[in-house]
Amino acid sequence: MIIAPKETIRLNITLPAPLAKELKQLTAPRKLSRFVSNAIAREIKHLKEQKLEKLLVEGYQTTREEGIKLSEEFEQLDIEGWDDY
Repeated sequence: MIIAPKETIRLNITLPAPLAKELKQLTAPRKLSRFVSNAIAREIKHLKEQKLEKLLVEGYQTTREEGIKLSEEFEQLDIEGWDDY
C-alpha cells in the first residue's frame, strides 16, 4: 500500500540500532520516510482487519446462540404433524 501524502507531519522516532542500520541498508537514499510510512500503513491495515475479524466472529457466535435458542423453542412445533406423512 503506497500512500501519497497530502499533508505530512515530521516525527522523531527511536529504533533499535540493528533495525535502523538494516533499514538504511535496504532503502534507497531519500526514500526512508516513504518506506516507514508504507510499513506503518500496512501494519495499521493488518490491525484493523484483525479487529474486524474478531468482531465478525463474536457476531457469528452470538447469532449462532440465538439461532439455537429459537430452534429449541420451536422444536415441538416443527415435529407436530410429521406422523401424518
